[in-house]
Amino acid sequence: MWQTVDLRELRLFLTLAEELHFGRTAEKLQLTPSRVSQSVRALEDKLGAQLVQRTSRRVRLTPFGEHFQGEVAPVIEQLDGVLERTNSAARSLEGKLRLGLLSGPAGGPHLVEIINAFESLHPECTVEVEQLAWDDPVASLREDDVDVMATWVPLGQTDLVVGPTLSRQPRVLAVAQDHPLAERDAVDFEELADHRIVRFDRGPKELREAVTPSRTPKGRPIRGAWVGEDERAVLDLPVRIARSDLAFPTVPSAIPYMGELDLAFVPIKGMPQLRSALVWRRPARDPKLRAFIRVARDVPRD
Repeated sequence: MWQTVDLRELRLFLTLAEELHFGRTAEKLQLTPSRVSQSVRALEDKLGAQLVQRTSRRVRLTPFGEHFQGEVAPVIEQLDGVLERTNSAARSLEGKLRLGLLSGPAGGPHLVEIINAFESLHPECTVEVEQLAWDDPVASLREDDVDVMATWVPLGQTDLVVGPTLSRQPRVLAVAQDHPLAERDAVDFEELADHRIVRFDRGPKELREAVTPSRTPKGRPIRGAWVGEDERAVLDLPVRIARSDLAFPTVPSAIPYMGELDLAFVPIKGMPQLRSALVWRRPARDPKLRAFIRVARDVPRD
């Protein structure tokens, strides 16, 4: 039955071999975990061998799966190169790609590298980076002011595609130096319910909950000190934290952006990492956008 192996099944397997997690693979390919599992089983049936071992806690490749990955990955990479070169020759890419950036940290450590690689591969194209509005980052995408955006996720919008991950970062709590938590080596997620935590009052609900959850894992309500999300409110935030008992769950890469104020940044234990990614409207018809997405997926991550 190996003659019936589908190219999509091979791409799905290679993604799973990289992620070693059905949920992340499903998220990356915009599928359900059950669909990923079904596709892997179908590929195993066609090949007549088990590719992955599944347990309740982990996924790992079998020796056959590791060997298969090693042989298939270079072939798919070579095929992708042929298809991309053919597409580029058939359709010359030129013009401007508008990239909306929610914040510097949301761009992740490789965004500049992605942009440079894209412009090097397509010298007739330029990437123009624009600052997104904090109060409604999705509006710029819906109103066609930008083609793609680099933003924290999730956004909870069904017509948007969450594409390549730009960063996954642990959480730290920004507080004034005289705050009760400032001298701690770490703070538990549950303890946030005992303090006043900065919460944004506009933007997608799912994103607000990811940045500052309204409840702890045990269901305790977290007291929110609401702030606006216009540019002034965001710029004034470090000063407000430094002059009050407010605390703000942020990420390590945001520390340089919070100025030279004497703040303390305490790791938060048990709080999910914050993820940023490229996001665009479906379908991605613009060839410049599709080419940029391919480059973003190909740039190595640390």
